[in-house]
This record gives sequence, structure tokens and C-alpha cells, in this order.
Amino acid sequence: KDWWWKARLGKCYYQLGLFREAEAQFKSSLKHQDMIVTYLELCKVYVRLDQPNTALQWYTIGTERHPTDTHLRLGIARVHDQLNRLDEAVTWYHRVLELDSTNVESLACLAANHFYEDHPEIALRYYRRIMQMGVVNTELWTNLGLCCFYSSQYDLALGCFEKALVLASDDNMADVWYNIGNVAIGIGDLSLAYQAFKL
Repeated sequence: KDWWWKARLGKCYYQLGLFREAEAQFKSSLKHQDMIVTYLELCKVYVRLDQPNTALQWYTIGTERHPTDTHLRLGIARVHDQLNRLDEAVTWYHRVLELDSTNVESLACLAANHFYEDHPEIALRYYRRIMQMGVVNTELWTNLGLCCFYSSQYDLALGCFEKALVLASDDNMADVWYNIGNVAIGIGDLSLAYQAFKL
């Protein structure tokens, strides 16, 4: 009757791919003790079973019982994002930021959403906010460079790509050069584009 052991058993079943058994254990654990992590694990089972609406129902139950938790709200936003319900996902990412204004995932998802909706200036604000929080990596500098380019701030764009190249590893170097090539085509520097795509 210990909720913890039932949750651990559910996690073991999940790792073994026995999703229905995991579901039963997580539900039994929730009957004994209402824990946020158990809701998260149960919803993960439903996502793996390709039942996103059931996952949303359990996330909603969890948010009603734990209204100040950001993890459950973030889970709802992710599921909506996977279902391509972008308006609802954006709403939930904003709700996460209402509780935790430093949530990097929400900021990055909102920035990407604004970028793809042709609002690179707004996306730039979100990416700069992430940088102010101390997150510095190749992907962030690349996204900043693209936002600057599409905002017609060409001088800043190239500086961002230079910093992305400094931080790049072998895994993401090709992505940076690909984006540099596209920016070079956009500004009419075909020799730079040729060199970027050649690398």
C-alpha cells in the first residue's frame, strides 16, 4: 500500500514497454498519494500509447489539484504542441511563464512560434531574455542570428553567427554553416554562400 513502491513499479513497467501495467500502477499510486511526479509519469505513458487526449485529461486533473506547479502546465503545452494546436500551446506556455518567468523551455518555444509567424523582432526579445538568464550555446546564437537577419539587422546577424561558430561542436557545426549560407544568399554575398555550403 506504499505509493512510492507502486510508482517505482510503474516506472519499471514503463521502461520495459509494458504500458498498460505501468498505467495501472501509476493510477493505484495516485489513489494512495497525490503526487505531481506520478501525474507526469502517467501522462508520459498515455503519450507513448498515442492517447494524447487522455494525457491532457490527467494533466488537467493534476493542474486542478496542484495549481501552482509549472511541470504539469508545461506537459499540457507540449502535448498541444505535438498535436499541432499552436494557439493552445502558446496559451499554456504563457501560463507557465505566469508562474515561473525564468522557464527556458517556455521562452524558447514562444520565441520559435513568433519567429515562424513572421515576427522575428518579438522572437529576438525572447531569445535575448534567455541569454540574460545565462544560457549560452550554439543553437541560441544561431537563432539570434536568424532573428537579426530577418529583422534586417544584418551586422548583428553575422556577429551572432561568429559566436555560434566559436561555440559549435562537430555535432552542430554543419547547421551553423547551413544557416550562414542562407543568410549570405539573402544579403547577396554568393562567394560567402558558396564557401559556407562547401564546408
